[in-house]
Amino acid sequence: MSTTAKRTKTGGDISIAHKVFVRSTRNGNANKIVREQYLRTDIPCSSKLCTVCPQQLSDSGPKTAVLSDDPNKTLKRGPHYVVIDTNIALRAIDLLEHKSVFYDVIVPQIVLEEARNRSFPLYNRLRALTKGDEKRFYVFHNEFRRETNVIRQKNESINDKNDRAIRKVCQWYQEHLKNSCKADAPGIVLISDDRDNRDRAIKEGITALSLKDYLSEMKDADDLLDLAPTEDPAASRLQEISYPSYYPSSRLLGGIKNGTLHQGALSINQYNIVEGSVSTPAYPKPILVLGRQNLNRGFNGDSVVIELLPQSQWKHPSNEVLEDDNANELNADRDEITDEERKVLAQEAKAMLSGEQKVQPTARIVGIMKRSWRFYVGHIDTNTSSGTDTNSQRSVLVKPLDRCIPKIRIKTRKAEHLRGKRIVVAIDEWPQHSKFPEGHFVRSLGEIESQEAETEALLLEHDVEYRPFPKSVLSCLPPEGHDWKVPEGFENSTDPLLKKRKDLRDLNVCSIDPPNCQDIDDALHAHKLSNGNYHVGVHIADVTNFVKPNTPLDDEGASRGTSVYLVDKRIDMLPMLLGTDLCSLKPYVERFAFSVMWEMTPNAEIVDVKFTKSVIKSREAFSYERAQARIDDKSNTDELTEGMRILLDLSKKLKQARIDAGALNLASPEVKVHVDSETSDPGEIEVKQMLETNSLVEEFMLLANISVAKQIYEAFPQTAMLRRHGAPPATNFDNLNEQLRVKKGLSINLESSKTLADSLDKCTDPDDPFFNTLVRIMATRCMLAAEYFSSGSYAYPEFRHYGLASEIYTHFTSPIRRYADIVAHRQLAASIDYEPLDQSHREKSKMERICQNINKRHRNAQFAGRASIEYYVGQVLKSDESTQEGYVIKVFSNGVAILVPKFGVESLIRLEDIGDADSAEFDEENFALTVNTLNGKRTISVFDKVNVHVESVKDESTGKRKVKMSLK
Repeated sequence: MSTTAKRTKTGGDISIAHKVFVRSTRNGNANKIVREQYLRTDIPCSSKLCTVCPQQLSDSGPKTAVLSDDPNKTLKRGPHYVVIDTNIALRAIDLLEHKSVFYDVIVPQIVLEEARNRSFPLYNRLRALTKGDEKRFYVFHNEFRRETNVIRQKNESINDKNDRAIRKVCQWYQEHLKNSCKADAPGIVLISDDRDNRDRAIKEGITALSLKDYLSEMKDADDLLDLAPTEDPAASRLQEISYPSYYPSSRLLGGIKNGTLHQGALSINQYNIVEGSVSTPAYPKPILVLGRQNLNRGFNGDSVVIELLPQSQWKHPSNEVLEDDNANELNADRDEITDEERKVLAQEAKAMLSGEQKVQPTARIVGIMKRSWRFYVGHIDTNTSSGTDTNSQRSVLVKPLDRCIPKIRIKTRKAEHLRGKRIVVAIDEWPQHSKFPEGHFVRSLGEIESQEAETEALLLEHDVEYRPFPKSVLSCLPPEGHDWKVPEGFENSTDPLLKKRKDLRDLNVCSIDPPNCQDIDDALHAHKLSNGNYHVGVHIADVTNFVKPNTPLDDEGASRGTSVYLVDKRIDMLPMLLGTDLCSLKPYVERFAFSVMWEMTPNAEIVDVKFTKSVIKSREAFSYERAQARIDDKSNTDELTEGMRILLDLSKKLKQARIDAGALNLASPEVKVHVDSETSDPGEIEVKQMLETNSLVEEFMLLANISVAKQIYEAFPQTAMLRRHGAPPATNFDNLNEQLRVKKGLSINLESSKTLADSLDKCTDPDDPFFNTLVRIMATRCMLAAEYFSSGSYAYPEFRHYGLASEIYTHFTSPIRRYADIVAHRQLAASIDYEPLDQSHREKSKMERICQNINKRHRNAQFAGRASIEYYVGQVLKSDESTQEGYVIKVFSNGVAILVPKFGVESLIRLEDIGDADSAEFDEENFALTVNTLNGKRTISVFDKVNVHVESVKDESTGKRKVKMSLK
């Protein structure tokens, strides 16, 4: 460390320390890196009891002290501040957030940095605690305070060095507060579940407790102790099973590099819990992972490393449904193989997956690169929760809602109280000798099947942020009830941005949306030009006028990523004030918009396109039905109606041009559940009806998105916010094509999106009009998911949106409910020199992180919406059993899966519920199951139309109400 360089404004000293470390390069060389670090003596303790640190500093200047002058007390301990280590920060984050415990917490900088390196989502939650005022969490920058900076010693591990730094923080606080407080100084308590770290701390004169010891001093200790993670799950568990050890990281990385091991995401088969698959870039098809031993503690969604098994163990995917986690094991024997044999196996596997063989390469999991663990919702397995002793903590098994997740073992004193309730649990560890992962109780949501509990459960299950917006976010907007208006005389304003807006209030603009829509984010207009062409415009709510980069409002929108639509409610991405008032393009009022306007020929050919920030005044807000009725009413000849007729005519031509180019018309079983507006009780179910006006709006939104995509890509070729849809691998359609060939003599051509679209058109059955829709539903499941991406991440040919047959595409038209559209708005504004683009949307790495998050959020929102419909359909059918038409979409050796179009639900009918299971015959080649029933022999094949009795029953394995079907 050098001598003092200078004094700070607050009277502290600054000195320089040199951090030296060695970093290996890709070619195996080592680089010595030396970095200077400035050490200060004026970094504050942030205690309101301190008289030595009167000026508490923050990144932006002076700030009031965080730590209270009336700090924590327990039943056994006087006033004290708490210091946490990284183990507590990562494994007990839900306890740190709990309203009953943990206030006045000192978070050493080294803990925050280590948390960021190990789990970014948990780091964000910890960071959120340090930003709020209520819990009083303070980040102490120990690395930059001279007295608390520690240098790694010879032969000292990084973990030991970090633990020593945390203890140094405790020692400094103890001494500092002792000398700086007028009254009795509060104590310092280190909370750590690392026994060695606690022992060292106690020897150094620091009060150190385990998390459970600290919680046991609380008034509500029994409740809090149930929330604590297991301190050492492996230590107290008998050897129920012996999973293979994971390879060391060096072997994993080396194997991935030389191609003998492969990394990918694990996906568990929803019909068979001991069968998984791993998609890797090296193979055209996912690699099978069969059996509990080969799955080796892998969780659905984990990033895993796999090793191919000997060819003698290669199998075909299971044709049996297995939902019980006590199911018989598939063959998990393994032969030891050499690296050379592994390379040969890799070549054979690639060749086999490219062909037609039904036997597929299989693998075992040998390492976990990244866990997908989150909060899980479930209920206590009644087989493990019997008894009446409520005073002692005992182990119980929790059955998660998600069938792809194994049971989770927790310890709780409240097992009997929690029976029949939806509960939230977190996973702490999955020891090698434990059959189930170990976790802890987080909280109860309420009674199973209650509307509140089930709704919150599905939001938690799909990681949807649903908590109210914090004050820091709401403070970015005008006050509620404030009558915001477009400034008068904006065109002559001294504000340069206002002056750039184009006045479009004279245009006959209208919106067309679902009934009772409040968050209107798009409107349209059209009129004929003197040259015979048409002037057409799409006007989108100018959300970015209110949502500025790097504000709490923007951060919240970026984190949530999208609005989530449930049957009975909407979880907004942005505060309701924006969506339903400030930005909503309501009729008869002036609103800011971002407009895309074209000159188009009568054949819908684009002559010119312009982009401008604007002010509009919508003439009317139509529902789809009302707009359709107005267009169809020939007696209506006003300018607004004529404009909609122009739009409808042009939209038909735009749609035909897309279809001619190969755009796909896929399908999904979409239904709408009517809900009582006062009680939220579900009513009738209906299949969504599509009108011409639905297509009208869709075509012009697509056109606007394509036009904007071209503009922002030209302006920002490395960071444009775009959306792509990859061409599906032909192997994805192998099973469907085989089913069509065997049962109907048909096939799907995958040469291009055009040939796929044409062949789907030909998949018809003259005796069944729904058959074509059924094939389209099944084809949709074979497609890849569309995704957002930053333009610098792919070559231009890979930008293509396969489903829309468009070379380039983005989302621009719904900024109220999608963050991707907000980014596109900002980039479009910069491209027309309206205002500069924020740095976060100029940097490739930051854009890639944004895209990664919104892809995840978009996918979760879709799943949550479907789960909400499934729940409400189940509630409707509780009192409305009926017989419906269904279609067989899957045939297993022990059951069939049926889709009922009217309700948009799919259910499995087990073999034993059809007929005699012992004498049944499964014809794998012909996708058929023959069963002896009371009425004689019956053969059921894929695509068969059947009558089924539909009712709602409680699923004992998940606690959810599910649709149960039985063949008639």
